[in-house]
Amino acid sequence: MKIPQLKKKSEIKKCHGVTWEDDYSWIHQKNILDVLKDAKKLNPEVRKYLEEENLFTEFNLNDTKKIQKTLFNEIKGRIKLDDESLPYKDYEYKYWTKTTTEGNYSIKLRKKINTDDTEEIWNGDKEKEKLNTEYFGIGDLEVSFNDKYLGYSLDIKGSEYYTIYIRDIISNKLITEKIEDTSGGITFSLDDKYIFYSKLDKNHRPRKIFRHKLGTKTEEDELIFEEKSEAFTVGIGLSSDEKFYFITTSDHNTSEQYYFNINEIQPKPKLIKKRERGILYSVNSWNKKFYNHTNENAVDFKIDISDSLEKPDWKVFIPAKNEVLIGGCIFLKNWIIRSETSNALDKLFVRNIKTNLEEELIFSDEKVYVPSVSLIQRDKNTDKIYLGYSSPKTQSKVYSFNLNTKDKKLVKEEEIPSGHNSKDYIVERVDCKSHDGRLIPLTITRHKKTKIDGSANLLLYGYGSYGNSMSPSFSSTKLSLINRDIIWVTAHVRGGMERGMKWWKEGKLLNKKNTFEDYIASAKYLIENKYTSKNKIIGMGGSAGGLLMGAVANQAPDLFLGIIMTVPFVDSLTTNLDHSLPLTVGEFDEFGNAKKNKEDFDYIYSYAPYNNIKKMNYPHILITTSLSDNRVLFDEPAKFTAKLREHKTDNNLLLLKTEMNAGHGGKSGRDGAIEEIAIDYAFALKISKKINS
Repeated sequence: MKIPQLKKKSEIKKCHGVTWEDDYSWIHQKNILDVLKDAKKLNPEVRKYLEEENLFTEFNLNDTKKIQKTLFNEIKGRIKLDDESLPYKDYEYKYWTKTTTEGNYSIKLRKKINTDDTEEIWNGDKEKEKLNTEYFGIGDLEVSFNDKYLGYSLDIKGSEYYTIYIRDIISNKLITEKIEDTSGGITFSLDDKYIFYSKLDKNHRPRKIFRHKLGTKTEEDELIFEEKSEAFTVGIGLSSDEKFYFITTSDHNTSEQYYFNINEIQPKPKLIKKRERGILYSVNSWNKKFYNHTNENAVDFKIDISDSLEKPDWKVFIPAKNEVLIGGCIFLKNWIIRSETSNALDKLFVRNIKTNLEEELIFSDEKVYVPSVSLIQRDKNTDKIYLGYSSPKTQSKVYSFNLNTKDKKLVKEEEIPSGHNSKDYIVERVDCKSHDGRLIPLTITRHKKTKIDGSANLLLYGYGSYGNSMSPSFSSTKLSLINRDIIWVTAHVRGGMERGMKWWKEGKLLNKKNTFEDYIASAKYLIENKYTSKNKIIGMGGSAGGLLMGAVANQAPDLFLGIIMTVPFVDSLTTNLDHSLPLTVGEFDEFGNAKKNKEDFDYIYSYAPYNNIKKMNYPHILITTSLSDNRVLFDEPAKFTAKLREHKTDNNLLLLKTEMNAGHGGKSGRDGAIEEIAIDYAFALKISKKINS
């Protein structure tokens, strides 16, 4: 089949005295946000190119159709399709969700306490059918405090413009005007007369908080807070003691918070502490005290406590620890539960408020696992919680746990209908040295039959941005590769917070290249220690992890057999220079400001994947993107693919697949998500010559 070619229209770009040529910049439309909301506005020439690439991808993956179907059935076969969540006890009702064998979306159910009459208050599949839409994204699903109203927000394009609806649960009728172009979050007032929500501006940034009186027109909504900075975005939430609303405005690096009493007739948010560059803080209230989770004078966070916000007198409650990330708190009447993260592993601690004694909650003898905690009920006068854990080889288990008596009862275990034996798998945690001596944690999961003699293929997953840590939790989907003798390794590279805030700082701004060096060092370590061999590694990453994939493809292509990039941030210089795009301004403290600072410009230019494509051999590459993605515009991977086709000197596969009705998270619905995974895995098996396995 003929290889698709995107037309070249040269544009000379200039910044800080540097000139460069961009042959494919013409595909970026000035009305790009309108295109995301309405695909009909897409340039027909660009649409034709994307469709040609899709046909080319389909042609080249035609021999994987059988394995795609096998993978789909395998992955779906490991999911208990007709499943129910554990109930959450409100004052009048118990609420829970369930999924069905036939459905793709969840159903929300409730029943009055001490009765057996179950009521269905939400059915995602039925709602999708009513709207007759291909994409169906659910933003929020909230029940009012009086249990009368259901609030929900929907995105039917994938562009993350959410419309809010409020309906009466009994009559099933809308009780107020729908509210369009929101960020999706819904916060009911305790008196159930209002909702609070954030509105998106022209650049898709939530910078205004409104209060909407139920039953009124949206033009009557009250603006209660507006953020003036283009870089900051806002959100609102209720305190743990349900006495205050807290408005948080922040970018990735700095935050500022306001509060007002739930009983204020006319909300007038009061500032807690003026923003200070690099200082993050989050205040909560409980039992007439205020708790501040902050990194002020504490690189990896601490928790301070004060009796007042009017005249705060902050004292250390949980002190900072070096390279140990201190997490926030969950409050009960007699207990405070909190988390810590160090060396890419999470821990849970519980404090008895009466005795002030704290202990770690340990409930697994595995070395690598992820603990979790959630509340059983809204009433905080209880000793019981849900405690859960999973590991790369052990499916999720949830216990009802009594903090006072230490009694533990298994109440839910993730069921794998097709069968799963955790003893068939081996999980290792090792450290490898990066270029500067820093130790990078690697989580390695393999089948016990897989030999460590260099013969195995290996999938190396990485992300490394925004302080997002990669959790070593259970994923039944990965077993489809692991069972076929492909080792799965997660590299906990810098840019995340697996080893505290410092780990993030060492992987952003003018340290961003550490993320790439860590990943390359991880690949070399795995080769040197016989987990795999050169040209047997498949790299995988999405979004900012796609930036990582693009950078290492340019820097060390010979290490890899193939690379899978999902919604990849590969034209990072162009995006950074365009301050009208939704995320750019808010990410200056993550990547720098190339337009304003020459040092930032030179640094980003030196690693931006699109700008650093060379005439050389590249590994097999599969790139997937979505037309309605507003976080990483589809034109980034489209440009990257076109330029890479022009420059690469090999005959390896280069495939671009664009979902024409999806957003940053890909297709909506359970089956849609599984289909996308099946394509990625089929590609991995094809290039590993395991297509018939």
